Amino acid sequence: MRGYAGSFPQLCARDQSIHLLQFKESFLIDPSASFEYCENPKTESWKEGTDCCLWDGVTCDIKSGQVIGLDLACSMLYGTLHSNSTLFSLHHLQKLDLSYNDFNLSHISSQFGHFSSLTHLNLNYSDFTGLVPSQISHLSKLVSLDLSYNNKLALEPIPFNKLVQNLTKLRELHLSEVDMSLVVPSSLMNLSSPLSSLQLVDCGFQGKLPSNVPGLSNLQLLDLSENIDLTGSFPPFNFSFNQEKLIVLKLASNNKLTGEISSSACKLTALQVLDLSNNSLSGFIPQCLGNFSSSLSVLHLGMNDLQGTILSRFLVGNNLRYLNLNGNELEGEIPPSMINCTQLEVLDLGFNKIKGKFPYFLDTLQELQVLVLKSNELHGFVKGPTTNYAFSKLRIFDISSNNFSGPLPTGYFNGLEAMKTLDQDMIYMKVRNISYDYSVKLTWKGLEIEFAKIRSTLASIDLSHNSFIGEIPESIGKLKALKQLNFSHNSLTGYIQPSLGNLANLESLDLSSNLLTGRIPMQLADLTFLSVLNLSHNQLEGPIPKGKQFNTFNKGSFEGNSGLCGFQISKECNRGETQQPPPSNSEEGDDSSLFGDGFGWKAVVMGYGCGFVLGATVGYIVFRTRKPAWFVRMVEVQWNLKTKGRKKKAHRNGARRN
Repeated sequence: MRGYAGSFPQLCARDQSIHLLQFKESFLIDPSASFEYCENPKTESWKEGTDCCLWDGVTCDIKSGQVIGLDLACSMLYGTLHSNSTLFSLHHLQKLDLSYNDFNLSHISSQFGHFSSLTHLNLNYSDFTGLVPSQISHLSKLVSLDLSYNNKLALEPIPFNKLVQNLTKLRELHLSEVDMSLVVPSSLMNLSSPLSSLQLVDCGFQGKLPSNVPGLSNLQLLDLSENIDLTGSFPPFNFSFNQEKLIVLKLASNNKLTGEISSSACKLTALQVLDLSNNSLSGFIPQCLGNFSSSLSVLHLGMNDLQGTILSRFLVGNNLRYLNLNGNELEGEIPPSMINCTQLEVLDLGFNKIKGKFPYFLDTLQELQVLVLKSNELHGFVKGPTTNYAFSKLRIFDISSNNFSGPLPTGYFNGLEAMKTLDQDMIYMKVRNISYDYSVKLTWKGLEIEFAKIRSTLASIDLSHNSFIGEIPESIGKLKALKQLNFSHNSLTGYIQPSLGNLANLESLDLSSNLLTGRIPMQLADLTFLSVLNLSHNQLEGPIPKGKQFNTFNKGSFEGNSGLCGFQISKECNRGETQQPPPSNSEEGDDSSLFGDGFGWKAVVMGYGCGFVLGATVGYIVFRTRKPAWFVRMVEVQWNLKTKGRKKKAHRNGARRN
């Protein structure tokens, strides 16, 4: 938000300029105080003697010169916001946004309650702590209030009741991760304003959802996810909101919702997101969900106890972009009508009981980027592609732990264009118009991980735990964006291709439990980001390469190969033995099946180097200075794999004043 941009003399009232400059001087600019993707030190443009109405983030009233808007989101501010801050002297403020900064565990001051003209207050992701003051309920003109994702903020019953009763103009109420464990869900019945957006994620709600909430009649977005002790059934509140207005409905992640999904959900004709994942819902999926609306973009019913078949009929011209039914008890075959999902970007049907052969019709979906069919009962050959553009945008390909057989699908590998070039943007996959982050569950470096967000740089092929035969095609070496490759627990023969040494971004390679022969290519030692290697239980021979990563892998990476030698397995090589590149395999001409799952690693850490890598984890964390993994692994780092995306507040040596 830029300030008033007229060609007049100084518009800014002098006292306003003084207050702003004093506010500026009370904080440091520290890059670690904001997210990497939203760093914008707006207060650096604030200079004495210039018109404050032209400063970044400042908006003035055109007549009085009073500051009426202050947008300092992502300004990298670090420090304590005290109750005597000159911020509270800006009495005419109507909009205040301090989100995405670090106020160093400041308490939200009761002084906020004196902004009598305030219509918008946003303090999310700003490291506030303590109790939310009851004075917030004095802001009778508030239209939007966002206190989400701070550090142990808490809202007690009396202040909450005052808030929902007094703020009669409120349209947006976002309190995610504010501790409301003492507030009973029935308090929502006291809402006195027609909210359009209500987000109460991970608030510690306990008890049963009320059956009717009058204040939700204009609701467009409802998110009550991650309240693990919240009980009830679907639909919530007996759909006491306008069924033609609701756009986003999220009741995901460990809510104790039970019962069946009512077909009344298909009356929500404007719905774009329906996320009921990670609950205890049972019964059948209403078949109308596949064709009730052309607006539905996200359908996430994963991790429930749903039975029956996948939706049998998908509407022609539907807008479905994300379909996740992972972790249920679904049977039957993948319906051919899924060919109508031409906008589909993510399809996750893993961990069900789906039968049939590989669904070739899916390779006509030109937008598909993630395909997970792992841990089902699919079988047969995976033959060649049916189109010239088959899976050209695919980045995650996982058909592990099925009963696929025949040779590896060279034709599909050749068409994986998105894996041939490294995406430099490193953006998160999402439905952008409604800002819904895609998620996926993968076996990653031997661990079952739910990626709460999917980086566009995350590229993985997993064909493990099937019955594939034949040789590894040389063309795999062209997939230079690949970070994980798992062909383990098949019956592959021939040599390990030296072309795998071209996979410069590879972090995990598992070829264990096959029938591979020959020597380990010396080219693999050049994979400087390789942190997990498992070549165990094959028929490999000769010296194990030395240097870089290979000096850190333990014997678990190589056991079960009686012909290998090297210090890694405490077996000395003969003096005359030298490392020779194996001959190239002939390219597999017959196209067949794809990927596998279920890393049956004997130990989760088998094949790791000295420590856990800084490289790839759940949000797909990327460092500004990317160091070779063989160096990084010298430092033991533990990661919280389901981080909510907050940057750690590091020691602030070198932080500079605005």
